Amino acid sequence: MAYDVQDVRRQFPGLARERDGRSVAFLDNPAGTQVPLSVVDRMAAAMLHTNANLGGSFDTSIEAGEMVAQAHRAAATLLNAAETGEVFFGQNMTTLTFAMSRSIGSLLQEGDEIVLSRMDHDANVAPWLMLAEDKGLVVRWLDFSPETYEFDLADLKALMTERTRLVAVCYASNITGTINDIAGISRIAHEAGALVYVDAVQYAPHGLIDVQALGCDFLVCSAYKFFGPHYGVFWGRREVLDRLRAYKVRAASNEVPWRFTTGTTNREQLAGVHAAIDYIAGLSRFDAAAPGTASLREKLASGFKVMKQHDDMLTLRLIEGLKPFNRVRVLGITDPAAFGRRVSTVSVYVEEASSAEIVKSWSSEGIQVWSGHNYGLEPNRHLGLLEKGSGIRIGPVHYNTPEEIDRVIRAMDSALNRR
Repeated sequence: MAYDVQDVRRQFPGLARERDGRSVAFLDNPAGTQVPLSVVDRMAAAMLHTNANLGGSFDTSIEAGEMVAQAHRAAATLLNAAETGEVFFGQNMTTLTFAMSRSIGSLLQEGDEIVLSRMDHDANVAPWLMLAEDKGLVVRWLDFSPETYEFDLADLKALMTERTRLVAVCYASNITGTINDIAGISRIAHEAGALVYVDAVQYAPHGLIDVQALGCDFLVCSAYKFFGPHYGVFWGRREVLDRLRAYKVRAASNEVPWRFTTGTTNREQLAGVHAAIDYIAGLSRFDAAAPGTASLREKLASGFKVMKQHDDMLTLRLIEGLKPFNRVRVLGITDPAAFGRRVSTVSVYVEEASSAEIVKSWSSEGIQVWSGHNYGLEPNRHLGLLEKGSGIRIGPVHYNTPEEIDRVIRAMDSALNRR
């Protein structure tokens, strides 16, 4: 079955929104995607029919417990965790990282070193900077090339010492769209005896994650970036989790994942995360090569394959359409042959123009994108753009259309001609 973007769009009621009689182009997806009706329905069912705390002997509690267990199994499959106990949930990636940085910090001593990245969202920077301040840690920085927008792993190797204890890095950049070689980073870090903490928030909507192949020790993402509710998903390698101090109430279980689950779990959010995973798996219907009797993991692989093909087509159309504008600089990989090393997040900087003003004018035309640093303080500063107001971030996903990309290109032409 050929990919049918209109069939996909019908699953998302929010995409029917109009402004002044014209459909809205939702290209703000790196900040949060729209949600299919199947996710909303699953969340509503959890609130209506399994609204009880866990551990009771009555029906709604038992059913709620099974629903929670199913969500854990689905998330473990999504990440290819070795066991469901390695996966737990929280408010979002940022909140989970702040909490887990304290647990990880229990392993660190004054004078130990951590490596942070100039490419990362501040949610994978600030928690570690604050931990370093609290514990007297030494912070080292991994830079990326402003020309290639990628890391040179030789630079990482040069940063490692006998005191390096942690490397924190993003799987994909929320500014440049670069996909990083996490497996290579993990090998270098582990050779030095360091742990690897991965922010996969921007990668999760675009590719299937395999924590076993990546070789990292921790990985975290947020479901609202991959068509689900505002809830975060955390994975940690069991042998490492067992070494960590859990900050919890005394009555809470000492078993994983519950020792790291503070307070009552949000069951409707868990149902929504599970539904979002099922939604992605359902896109396998557009993959002619998908096996007839596929497992959830196989369906997810097919679903992401379908999305990647559509994403890459839109990314190429956008980048090629922006090339004629001399004042527009694409902040990321532009070679189609290298699209395997980038997601569809495309940030641009417009010379002699205010990104904020351009984005505001586009919003009046029903084009939704973001301007500014988008919490990527380090990458924007590294590119020399933070003090200039930073750029414009355009993030097509599998429910966007070529026509919406063309609207952006025409809007950019109009914006440049007005100046």
